Order: sequence, then C-alpha cells, then structure tokens
Amino acid sequence: MLNMTANKEHDEARQGEAFALFANEPDQYKKFFYIESYGCAMNFADSEVVASILMDNGFGATNNYKEADLIFINTCSIREKAETTVRKRLTEFRQIKKQKPGMLVGVLGCMAERLKAQFLEEEKLVDLVVGPDAYRTLPGLIEEAETGQKAVNVLLSRDETYADIAPIRLNSNGVNAFVSIMRGCNNMCSFCVVPFTRGRERSRDTASIINECKTLFEQGYREVTLLGQNVDSYYWVDEQKDERVTFAMLMEKVALISPLLRVRFSTSHPKDITDDVLFTMKKYDNICNYIHLPVQSGSSRVLQMMNRTYSREWYIAKVNRIRELIPDCGISTDMITGFCTETEEDHQESLSLMEYCKYDLAYMYFYSERPGTLAARRFEDDVPLDVKKRRLQEMIDLHRIHSLQSMQRDVGKTFKVLVEGVSKKSENDLYGRTDQNKVVVFEKGNLKVGDYVTVKIDSCTAGTLIGRVL
Repeated sequence: MLNMTANKEHDEARQGEAFALFANEPDQYKKFFYIESYGCAMNFADSEVVASILMDNGFGATNNYKEADLIFINTCSIREKAETTVRKRLTEFRQIKKQKPGMLVGVLGCMAERLKAQFLEEEKLVDLVVGPDAYRTLPGLIEEAETGQKAVNVLLSRDETYADIAPIRLNSNGVNAFVSIMRGCNNMCSFCVVPFTRGRERSRDTASIINECKTLFEQGYREVTLLGQNVDSYYWVDEQKDERVTFAMLMEKVALISPLLRVRFSTSHPKDITDDVLFTMKKYDNICNYIHLPVQSGSSRVLQMMNRTYSREWYIAKVNRIRELIPDCGISTDMITGFCTETEEDHQESLSLMEYCKYDLAYMYFYSERPGTLAARRFEDDVPLDVKKRRLQEMIDLHRIHSLQSMQRDVGKTFKVLVEGVSKKSENDLYGRTDQNKVVVFEKGNLKVGDYVTVKIDSCTAGTLIGRVL
C-alpha cells in the first residue's frame, strides 16, 4: 500500500490508509501496533521508519485497530482539512479505547509538531505526541505512556535523517519504494507550515541512500522515488572522499545501479531545477521524464507575497527550458487559489499560466490559512470562501480539459511500462505508469508485477491510458 504516486501532494484516495506486515510467527511479538497515514509521500515513508523502529523493539504490526495495543496516526498540517480529518478520526478511536483501557493512542508527524501539548489537553484520548524528528525515542515514550503519563517529544533536529534505519516496506507491491534523501525545508514560503513542523534542511549520507537503493533492487524492486520536501537542494559533503554530491550527481549514482531500476523524484522547487538535473535526466533512460514543478500562482504579485522567489516570467522560462531539453517530459504542478489579496486579475493570470503550460497533472486547492505561518502573521485572509471555491472550480474545469488533451496526445504512441499491479476495475487487467507518470491499463495475459512491457495506447479517459501489449 505504500507505493504512492510520487508527489508531495495528498492522494485523497490514500488518506487514512492503514497497513500491516503479518508475521509468520505472531507469538514472537509482545504487542501490536496500527498506523494510519495522512498527507504527503514523506509521511507514508516516515511510517515505514516508525514501523522499523517498533518492530526492532518487539512490536508486531496489524491492520485491524481493534486488535492493536498501540494506535498511531501519522498526521499532516498542510491544510485545515487534513487536521479536521485527524481530529474526527481520534474521536472514532475513543469508543474502542473504552473497551480496551490499556490501549495507547499516539499522534505522529507534522500535526503533532504544530499542536504539541494542545493535543494532550483538547484530545483527552491522546497518550503520545511525537514529532517527525523524534521517532527514535518512541520505545522510551511508549514505556512512559504505559505508566499512565502523557509522553511528548516534538524536538526538531538539525541532523536527524534516519539514514541508518531500514524502513519496513509494509504492504508493498514489491515494485515501488520511497527512499528519503533529505528532510526539512529552508524556503519559508509564506503560506507553508512545513519549515516549522519539519525543521531546516539536512541531507542524508549519499552512501546510505545508494546502499538502500541497491538492496531494494536486489530484493526485486524496480522503481525508487527519491523523496524530500525539496529534493533538488540535496547536498552532501563526504569528507573522507573529499566529494561533494549534488542532487544531479545523486540521481546519476542511483541510475547507474541498474538500467532496470527506474528512478523518480519528488518534490521540486522551481528555483532548484538546474540544467545539471535536466541533463542528467536526459542522459539516463531509466530516470523518468517527469517533473513536479509547483507554481502556486500565475500572478507575479501574489508569488512575491508567497515568498516563492520567482516571477511568472521566470517560471515560464523554466518550463520552456525543460521542454527544450526534454521534449517529452511530463510536468505537473500545485496551484493555490484565493491567497491573501488575490484579485480577479490575479486569478485570471493563474488560469492563463495553466493555459500556457497545459499541465499533465495538477493539484489544486483554495488557500487555507495555517496558524504560525508568515502569511498568517502578515496578511489578512480576505478572499471570501465562496469566491475561493468558485475560482478553484474554474481551475479544476480548465485542468480537466488540459488533462484530457494530454492523454489524447498519447493515443497511438508506444510506451515502456513497468507493471505495478492489478487494475481496480478488472482482475483481468494490469496497470503501470509511463515514463511521464501516466497510468496505463492493459490486459493481464501471462504478465506479472515487476515486468517491463511495451504498450501501444489505443484509447484514453481524462485520467487513464488504455492500451495493448505488443
């Protein structure tokens, strides 16, 4: 279940997804834990780290929370909706805890970091509150909570990367895996809470990343997604080798593991997508031609208020450069509508930018003020909710047109596709993704998950390519 499409955005179908590894010898575990994950790919990857720590300390996993001794919710604070969903879910656990008084409930991740002790005061159900840099302390915190004490550790770290912890790939399809290469963010976009919940940027030791990717390949995995809040700012200094490793160099090292190992990455800040990155993508066939390039707004004035550090014109030039060097590159984006002071003219500029870029995929939201951010402190959230929703719908409607056009352009083309699983609609069909991150459905035949196949596209919907294996 952890092979989430590579992006930092919320896959709404996966929110609250629970997962478990069922042991052949369940008696070996003293207690069982249950984790639900919300938010971005980083959170789902973090849950794999948490699982590894817990299992090393004698806890087994279950996907039935009624059987669990420990319930954890790995949370997100990026939008108000995500926090509301988590609070509602906590109330649902209240009943089961009444029936099982010894059960512990913990909140992990960004929401834990942001709200801290408020969780213990407002949500009487919660026994543990653990921030994203404090997962190593979970065994001690659990022992503390078992005595009846509330256990909290939300300290942020300048150097924690969990580089030495091998994530447990719970409910994986054995083909796709996330590999965290860095944590935190230094960009300080005015609308974003991430720098406050995940701390400053720190890159992971290059050797540990390569070793993890090699191990995954040897175990049969055929695609890795290099993850970070801002992967392109990855930078590691190996003093022993007197080597400085940039993101482009890291990608090359991973690509060289095997031509059969696909490499993806997420997520990027436009300012850090350098020509070196693009040339490396162009050089290696197994680095997927797909870039998530969040723009957030098409208005230079709004972009400045957002502290995005680029203008509309600069962003367009970056898109043009990507398409110049990698003509078939898939490009997706994030868009926020209704940001503070946004006018109809600003909104139209966002729509016109979408019209220019014609994104293959877009994640669109109306602005949700997050307490503690620069925008919350400096600006009034002055765009009425009905206006935000109307503008968002206009964005969605426009993108649907572009998405369908993007799919239609691929009809008649042939793609190399990695088989990732069985189609949700039919057990006789399989699905995979193109290099450009588009989902393809085709007949199962004698194929199996992990195979590479050549598929010719015969038709499409707005979200799926339909083809046949050649």
